[in-house]
Amino acid sequence: MDGEDGASDRAQHDDLPEPLVRVLADYERHLVSERDLAPHTVRAYTTDVAGLLEHARRLGHEQVATLDLRALRSWLAQQQTLGRSRTTIARRATAARVFTAWLQRTGRAPIDAGASLGSPKPHQTLPSVLRADEAADLVRAAATLADDGSPVGLRDVAMLELLYATGIRVGELVGLDVDDVDRDRDLVRVFGKGRKERSVPFGRPAARALDDWVRRGRPGLAVDGSGPALFLGVRGKRIDQRAVRTLVHRRIAEVPGAPDIGPHGLRHSAATHLLEGGADLRSVQELLGHASLATTQRYTHVTTDRLRRAYQQAHPRA
Repeated sequence: MDGEDGASDRAQHDDLPEPLVRVLADYERHLVSERDLAPHTVRAYTTDVAGLLEHARRLGHEQVATLDLRALRSWLAQQQTLGRSRTTIARRATAARVFTAWLQRTGRAPIDAGASLGSPKPHQTLPSVLRADEAADLVRAAATLADDGSPVGLRDVAMLELLYATGIRVGELVGLDVDDVDRDRDLVRVFGKGRKERSVPFGRPAARALDDWVRRGRPGLAVDGSGPALFLGVRGKRIDQRAVRTLVHRRIAEVPGAPDIGPHGLRHSAATHLLEGGADLRSVQELLGHASLATTQRYTHVTTDRLRRAYQQAHPRA
C-alpha cells in the first residue's frame, strides 16, 4: 500500500453490502492460498479491490456480475481527481484487471470487464547504483571490520557478498536455509515472488565469505531454536529484513562518495554491472527472477545514461 489514503479506504470498506463482502473474502483467500502472495501484497490488492467495489456500489452495482468497463474507468478517473499519483493509479488498474479476470474465471461474472482497461504508465525511477569500485570498497570495508573473526562480522560480510553477487531480494536472502546453498556448483536456491523457485550462481568471493560464516561464524550465534536458517540474528533466530537493511545502509555510509542505498540498491547495482559487463537481458531476467522482460529492460536506461556521461566527460568533441 502507498499509505497515502489507506486509512480512508479501509473506513469505506465497512459500507460494502454482504454479497460484495463475501466475494472480497473469497478473493483474499485465493490470493493467499492459491497464488501464495506476500501478506503486504494481499493487503494492497484487497484494499484496492474493496475501494473499487465501494465505488461500483455507489454507481448501482450490487453484484460483481454487473461490473462493467464504464464502472472501472469511473473508479480510475476518481483516483485522478483525488490527486493519486500515476504509480498508484497504474497499480490500482492492475489490481482491477487481476480481479475481474478472476471473477470471470471462477464463474462470478459473465465477462472480464477489465480486459481492455488501460492505465497510465507510472514514472519509472530506479534507485542509485554503486560503481563497480564502490561495490568492491563496500565488501572490502566490511571484511576489514570482520578480521577479528566475530560471528556478526563474518555474517555481515557473507550477506553483503551474496546480495551483490546474486542480486537477490532482501526477502529472498533472509528466507535462505543452509541447504539452499550448493557449494559444489556455487549456486543458491531462492524462492521469489509467488514462491517461484530459481537457482542463482555466485562467485568465489561470495563462496569464501559463505564458507567462513557457515564454518566459523554461524555456530557462534546458533541456538536450539535457530532451525535451518542460513543467516541468524544476534539472538540466534532467523535474521529479519530490517536488520539487513540497517546493515547495508551503515556499511554504505563507510564508502566515500557512494550513494545511500539499501539492499534493493545492491540488487540494482548487480543488474547494472551484469549488463555493463555484456550479459544478455534474458539471462539477467532469469537471475533476478523478473516475471517480465520489460522490468529487466529498465536497467538498460541506467547503463545507457552512464555510458552517455562517460562519453561527454571523455570525448573531445562530445
